[in-house]
Amino acid sequence: MTHRPIEEPVPPSAGSRPLAHPHPLPLPLPDDVPPPWYGSEGPDPAHVDPLVLGALLDRHGWRRRGGAAGRYARWTPPGPAAGRTSLLVPESRAFPDCEDLLGEALTALARSAAPSAREVLVGLAVPSDEIRWWRDVPQGPSGAAAWAVQEQLRSAARQLLLAGALAARGRAGYYGARHRRQAQATLEGVLVGPAPGGRGLTAFVPAESGRSVVVRLHHALHATREAVDYQRATGGMEAFDTAVEAGVSRELTEALVALVRGSEGARIALAWSPALGVPDGCAARPEAVEFSPGDLPALREAGARLLRDEPSVPVRITGTVVRMRRSGPRGEGTVRLRVLAGAEVPHVRAVLDEESYRTAGHAHLVGLPIRVIGRLESRGGFRRLSDATGVVPVQVDEAERDRLMKALHENLDFFEDACGGDD
Repeated sequence: MTHRPIEEPVPPSAGSRPLAHPHPLPLPLPDDVPPPWYGSEGPDPAHVDPLVLGALLDRHGWRRRGGAAGRYARWTPPGPAAGRTSLLVPESRAFPDCEDLLGEALTALARSAAPSAREVLVGLAVPSDEIRWWRDVPQGPSGAAAWAVQEQLRSAARQLLLAGALAARGRAGYYGARHRRQAQATLEGVLVGPAPGGRGLTAFVPAESGRSVVVRLHHALHATREAVDYQRATGGMEAFDTAVEAGVSRELTEALVALVRGSEGARIALAWSPALGVPDGCAARPEAVEFSPGDLPALREAGARLLRDEPSVPVRITGTVVRMRRSGPRGEGTVRLRVLAGAEVPHVRAVLDEESYRTAGHAHLVGLPIRVIGRLESRGGFRRLSDATGVVPVQVDEAERDRLMKALHENLDFFEDACGGDD
């Protein structure tokens, strides 16, 4: 099946009152662990590999125009700036004036008006795998993009990155709330740079910490393209079932729908960090993957199928009670737990019978979490525990118990109201 090319050059519960929160949830990126690029003033010539610099210049469209063979090469930028800027890049660090030449090249890049110069500097400062998105949308005056168009591109791109980060943690047709906090933390070091005209976007994913995300997204996008082609040719959806192992999920199909919707087509391309090389099982220059409006019905149907077919998960959860509610002083009630162990979700809700509900209340009163057995339901995003049984208090260390008790005493009125009366 052929796809319409895009005219862009392809580069290489309301109403209840919360109980006390024992202590804040962990931040995706702790304050004492800054992103790898934080405070960076740019690449240090003493640590720049001339071969990596040359590879980045070539990737971003710079042209090599001779130079002293075996000693250095002269590079000029693409477009109108070609006649005004040139870089002398040594062939290796064995060249006597290597560091001086590299310093001059980096200074020229920093002063260059070529948009690609900044991307080369980013790739040197933070060795990154690059992900590029393009959307074929009408341009505004002087090539500008409408605010909503740019926002749609950024939102869809982030959804795709998140889908890749989720798939890197484990395969599932639908994740819901599972692994989401950990996946978002993986993306904290990602840098972004817009393309001229607002029709494109580039993400620089630090290769040391985020390569697994990019590799998984690479496989998932190609598997999605093949599954869509199969569906459009045969009408069958079974190819999406096997594509889950490659990282395809409802989250990924929803992100692609958001990317393509309202455009005449979209393209996604990947490029590996030359500093770390090509990962195993991947092409050195992966082909861009394209999607068109004609793919939207298949993507939407696949998303619905993956959501519907994702099974519930048997779990044994340990968590602290943060909310309780029932309609009267007796009978079953609903509790909300902050999950400490047993499931990759931050919170779950469960309906407990009268005895279990009382046990949960007493455990909270004495500063203890509870353990409960049940099934995480995919409906609602794996935030609901069904068939909850076996509720028992769990002993914790004194420091944790003190935190729970302090939070309880600070918010005792909330707890009494939420319990619906004294049993």
